[in-house]
Amino acid sequence: MRDETMVARQGVQALEQAFARAREEGRAALITYLTMGYPKPEAALELVPALEAGGADIVELGVPFSDPVADGPAIQRASYLALQAGMTPARCLAQVARLREAGVRVPLLLMGYYNPIFHYGERAYVRDCRQAGADGLIVPDLPPEEADELMDACRQEGLALVFLAAPTTGPERLREIAGRSTGFLYVLSRLGTTGAERRFDMEELRRRLAEVRRASPIPVAVGFGVSTPEQARALVGLADGIIVGSAVVERAVDGAAALREYVAGLRAALRQ
Repeated sequence: MRDETMVARQGVQALEQAFARAREEGRAALITYLTMGYPKPEAALELVPALEAGGADIVELGVPFSDPVADGPAIQRASYLALQAGMTPARCLAQVARLREAGVRVPLLLMGYYNPIFHYGERAYVRDCRQAGADGLIVPDLPPEEADELMDACRQEGLALVFLAAPTTGPERLREIAGRSTGFLYVLSRLGTTGAERRFDMEELRRRLAEVRRASPIPVAVGFGVSTPEQARALVGLADGIIVGSAVVERAVDGAAALREYVAGLRAALRQ
């Protein structure tokens, strides 16, 4: 049963608490991703509680977009079908609010591309995210040096803004990205899109994560290509958090019970 004092906060503090809880339990934090509106418009209302019950420490909620350049086939298809079903940023926010009303306490991050945020209005979007109960944003196509206004809006609302670091990011830029990111730093295990290949060079990734953790003042989470408990277990001790995305989206069609069981297997693999 969750400690009530550990779930009362929102935004950056909620993420800090999630990572602190995982450290206290001697494991990496489990971060899962789900495309909102897939496989049906209100699927998140059933699937997010299943992710939380299975042991996800943080849930990323994908806001569907017509040109998801960082995503592989599974998430691209899910986004397309969600858009066809009528999902919009406003409807995503409405579902976040309903999840909070239903008692979901796990930190929620809205992961979406910059174009819809720009058209919504950056400050209005961040304000509405906070009011709905979201804890932060991930905007994969927004470079940190072009994010001043969004960063300021998130800072004013107390929300996290998570930036991504690629395998090719040099030391100086890595320090800059880590210094601007809040909540945690999202490290890509490899180049390419999400789920395109489910393998990575373990020795190179080990070296890279050690370098990133030395440069980052905040927790480091690794994603892109992690899909099995064995892969997750191999990363324990190398990163503060493990991100699983495409594999969760692929299993969303199996329903809440199957998704909960899958996430529970991942969670069990993350102990030191």
